[in-house]
Amino acid sequence: MNDALKIGILFSTTGPYGSMGRDARAGAEFAIEEFAAGGGRPIEPVFVDPHADIAAYLEGAKHMLRNTGCRHIIGTITSAARKEVIPLVEKHDGLLWYMCPYEGFEANENVIYVGGCPNQHLLPLFEHLIPRFGKRPYLVGANYVWGWEMNRLARELITNAGGEVLGERYLPLEETAVERIVADIENRRPSFILNNLIGPSSYAFLEAIKTLGDRDPTFRPENCPVVSCDLMECELEDIAAGAAVGQLCAASYFDTIGTSDNLAFKARLAKHYGADRRVSSVFAGAYTAVKLCIEAILAAGSDEPQAVRRQLHAASWPTLLGPLAIDPETNHAALPFHLGRINSENGFDVIASRPALAADPYLTGRRVLKSPKLRVVS
Repeated sequence: MNDALKIGILFSTTGPYGSMGRDARAGAEFAIEEFAAGGGRPIEPVFVDPHADIAAYLEGAKHMLRNTGCRHIIGTITSAARKEVIPLVEKHDGLLWYMCPYEGFEANENVIYVGGCPNQHLLPLFEHLIPRFGKRPYLVGANYVWGWEMNRLARELITNAGGEVLGERYLPLEETAVERIVADIENRRPSFILNNLIGPSSYAFLEAIKTLGDRDPTFRPENCPVVSCDLMECELEDIAAGAAVGQLCAASYFDTIGTSDNLAFKARLAKHYGADRRVSSVFAGAYTAVKLCIEAILAAGSDEPQAVRRQLHAASWPTLLGPLAIDPETNHAALPFHLGRINSENGFDVIASRPALAADPYLTGRRVLKSPKLRVVS
């Protein structure tokens, strides 16, 4: 097998989630460069940048699958984009490698889910929050599937726990007029705030909450935190200096995790980018997806999706996120849970962790919050 292996890389590097797309593309490129440095079968990445245009995602995926010989696509950031390209990937019997946290309630034969679903991020997050802050949250979200579904699940979890959702509001992806929502939060005085906004909306909201907290200590992070499952290191520089310090985020990876594998990875990365390069969870996810894709194809001796899936399901794979097993029933990865607190250096301090959790995308195993079992690390 000396012919080049073609892999599609489909990320938007501009638009409301451009910071995440740029970091995801960088993670994918770094994985390909590392593999190329070791010799072996050449990899030919096929890059398409849809510039946050949903129609362009579909056209990009068509180009990859029909014109270039790609059978594997690493990519998309948003659920809207993922859902747009899945039917085309199915039609061409390819594999889409999706590596962002998402809202669950999906398991597709032609998708490998390397990003977390709600039982891997939202449920353990709430198990940490409720005993410490109470069960009267306020929910904000982007006005599309991620915001709708995450807030729907949050409402169900809080109701089952005997709590009350004090408010639920939505904004378009690029809307930054958050004043009315923040005023409503000030009036209702929730226990904590679940932030499912994306990009500029999220940044403006965090800045406005910081202003509110400066005026009223009730809304400082230690008293009423803003918590997210989709805020990443690569976005923190887009937020006004210090505005997000102390707020919380759940993820399967943070740059500051002190495992030997992560430290070794960061040392390799430093030689390429310099010592100051931070690794976001989306960089780590794209890097992991590309590595898994290449390794499974080589183990299978073919890029045929069915053969690749068999290889993925047959073993646990060493990755930057820890040993990953891909569930043959759902194509989801088992992932660790980490809770990070934003620090003044545009990074996260990990304050609680849980070992890899098997994915349960339809929440068949647990519909009610249970007692927290997190290992608090600081």
